Amino acid sequence: MSNYKIETKCIQSGYTPKKGEPRVLPIYQSTTFKYDTSDQMGRLFDLEDTGYFYTRLQNPTNDAVAAKICDLEGGVGAMLTSSGQAANFYAMFNICEAGGHIVASSAIYGGTYNLLGTTMKKLGIDCTFVSPEADEAELQAAIRPNTKLIFGETISNPTLEVLDIELFARVAHKNGIPLVVDNTFATPINCRPFEFGADIVVHSTTKYMDGHATQVGGCIVDSGNFDWMAHKDKFPGLTTKDESYHGIIYAEKFGKMAYITKCTTQLMRDLGSIPSPNNCFLLNLGLETLHLRMPRHCANALAVAKYLKNNEKVEWVNYPDLEGDKYHDRQLKYLPNGSCGVVTFGLKGGRDVAIKFMDNLKLAAIVTHVADSRTSVLHPASHTHRQLTDEQLKAAGVNPDLIRFSVGTENVEDIIADIEQALKAATV
Repeated sequence: MSNYKIETKCIQSGYTPKKGEPRVLPIYQSTTFKYDTSDQMGRLFDLEDTGYFYTRLQNPTNDAVAAKICDLEGGVGAMLTSSGQAANFYAMFNICEAGGHIVASSAIYGGTYNLLGTTMKKLGIDCTFVSPEADEAELQAAIRPNTKLIFGETISNPTLEVLDIELFARVAHKNGIPLVVDNTFATPINCRPFEFGADIVVHSTTKYMDGHATQVGGCIVDSGNFDWMAHKDKFPGLTTKDESYHGIIYAEKFGKMAYITKCTTQLMRDLGSIPSPNNCFLLNLGLETLHLRMPRHCANALAVAKYLKNNEKVEWVNYPDLEGDKYHDRQLKYLPNGSCGVVTFGLKGGRDVAIKFMDNLKLAAIVTHVADSRTSVLHPASHTHRQLTDEQLKAAGVNPDLIRFSVGTENVEDIIADIEQALKAATV
């Protein structure tokens, strides 16, 4: 499908029915798949043939959706997971084992920050966090001989900082390591990180890709551009024999598909974390309208951001598409068609007023979710980051008064009217 425009790929990629087959991607709700001979099954387990034998490793519904996301991002291979967090973990653990080290932007989703800063440390993998504003010298200073990758988010959740992908990629490649980018908020509609030097892209498909808050999932996409054999001493998992698969060397046997093949046949085999075929079916329905929804999210969010910017009750507003925003120049470079539908802001009066404002919203719902068609709102200091003090919040880059407002695809006049009446009620 590589010759088609991205709008066509959203609908057509991944599944091409043959004569007499269903026009819509079917749900293959089966754990197992039948073969006629023992040898046929054995060749699958030896990775000598491709095919399906157990849904934990591969399933036709799941694979079709993975292929669609792969095509949207411009990669060579992709794997779906049961959540975005699972995708982040697999993407990094696939090339980073005990004794390894990761450099990550500090401006990332709180759950990913904890994954890197706490959980993976228990596995013997250390992490150094750097500012997303770090220059080349600062990034280089964070690299160690045992560093295996650099990680960042295209648009950080919830702080909306835009990653300088080309800079981070340049430092990564200078040191013989890949750049892994979480592209959840931007989606491939608004940014394709491979085009700026990223090597591996991850997504929480729970967000805009699904778009309707109906399934939890994740995806890993490999560009196929990183030369693992050129840095074989750094990545023994890909460049030396895997005795659990009869001594296969992934980089030699599978070439550009080495990374994603290892991720599927080794990590998914041993750790699970698969999405259900039914969830993948729902995700595919969301992907079919992604190219229609993202422009609407961005247009609505920009209108909301402009309204907030001009409201005397609002202390500050962050939205990369706003002229004068700290990240507007990067938005124009990396996300010229728009960034995402999330706006963050603070109200005069701080945390107490923020809570009153949220409690008075009628159209926007207070939920832990973000980035779907329904407008939603969250106050991290009271919810996802509730355990942190104000000082700890600021250290994590989250202002105590920060409101994360996920602008949906409803009529923007209704969304702004809801904000206006809630502001009046909160500041009486």
